[in-house]
Amino acid sequence: MVTAVAQRLASQRKEIDDTLAAFALSPTQLQEVKAKMHMELERGLKKDSHPTASVKMLPTYVYRTPDGTERGKYLALDLGGTNFRVLVVKIRTGMRNSVRMYNKIYAIPLEIMQGTGEELFDHIVQCISDFLDYMGMKNTRLPLGFTFSFPCNQTGIDKGDLVCWTKGFKATECEGYDVVDMLREAIKRRNEFDLDIVAIVNDTVGTMMTCAYEDPKCQIGLIAGTGSNVCYMEEMKNIEFVEGDEGQMCVNTEWGGFGENDNIEDIRTRYDREVDGGSLNPGKQRFEKMTSGMYLGEIVRQILIDLTKHGLLFRGRITERLKTKGIFETKFLSQIESDRLALLQVRSILQSLGLDSTCDDSIIVKEVCGAVSHRAAQICGAGMAAVVDKIRENRGLDNLEITVGVDGTLYKLHPHFSTILKDTVRELAPNCKVDFILSEDGSGKGAALITAVAQQLESNSKFFSAL
Repeated sequence: MVTAVAQRLASQRKEIDDTLAAFALSPTQLQEVKAKMHMELERGLKKDSHPTASVKMLPTYVYRTPDGTERGKYLALDLGGTNFRVLVVKIRTGMRNSVRMYNKIYAIPLEIMQGTGEELFDHIVQCISDFLDYMGMKNTRLPLGFTFSFPCNQTGIDKGDLVCWTKGFKATECEGYDVVDMLREAIKRRNEFDLDIVAIVNDTVGTMMTCAYEDPKCQIGLIAGTGSNVCYMEEMKNIEFVEGDEGQMCVNTEWGGFGENDNIEDIRTRYDREVDGGSLNPGKQRFEKMTSGMYLGEIVRQILIDLTKHGLLFRGRITERLKTKGIFETKFLSQIESDRLALLQVRSILQSLGLDSTCDDSIIVKEVCGAVSHRAAQICGAGMAAVVDKIRENRGLDNLEITVGVDGTLYKLHPHFSTILKDTVRELAPNCKVDFILSEDGSGKGAALITAVAQQLESNSKFFSAL
């Protein structure tokens, strides 16, 4: 009997190990991810391959990072998730530069997120109206920066057509239309106030600009949270579909789409495909679905369901709670993987999620979470290694020192994600010394800084070939 039990346990252990082995990537596989990302970055910059590239390489018309001379009062909007923020940002220069912010948060109901575009932008303008009343600024016409954290094909600093919705948004009659025009039309419909919309900003670019205000070496922005994305300062001469060869421009890579041309199918698992198939945009944003907090919990849930079906977890019972999408949020994954938590505390977290677990179950769940987040951090690191090596090659340098500004709950809250990401970059880009600094509100402060830089450059129009 003892031998039989031991054999059964060994068989179960092998089944679990075999399941998780698909998430363990070798150094060779990570090098291949880096090489493929580098290739897609190049394809996205070429005029002939740009339309079909999986990494979109969208121009932002941000031509430089802050230099410390920015000043003024700005209104900033931040739309990128289930909440919408309106802010007033005051930038001061002098003996000590400072940025002060006042903001209010508003909910975006699901029916608005997935309703019509007109309803969405009317709701946004209603929130702005409430905030201006709250601040006593209804009659003040401030320059505005709009952080819009979705892929936009920009033709100017204040012109951006929505490429596609992500992060659960599905508002109709928006894709292919200019986001700034839709906001202006909604303001006209309300007819209560007027705004000077100077810039539309991606949250990744805002993150880079915020960190560049503190560290001049910051020329890359990384979001590792609900979504996953990178921007960086590219040489103008390499952006074939934008006029001008002098200087640099920030490019929003939209690397979440990496893999849409099937070039990373070798590292996608059946669980990735299950999550992708059940998403709002099947086949799209494949890299993001392997690296971002919005999807990692879903991958974990699919694995747990599979292991439970095979009698390896939760006494073989798939509860209604386990069938519920979205129960494993980033904060729960972070808590479960914490080195400071004992198994009984992990078990308590699982029970709070409605999952009746044993201590053995807790061990397995912790392993599953670890395997999924470890792979996410590694392939994110492989992508970042491709970006920093490309910048080094652009500048013809043997060695590069550069800073990455980072924002996102996955990077900030997860106990191991940031360390694994940094280690991977160090291993795959040995000629680059890369520092990572956390952004202080890139969506608000960054939007204001971009607006300030845009106004400065507009007054010195030599920087703005498009204006």
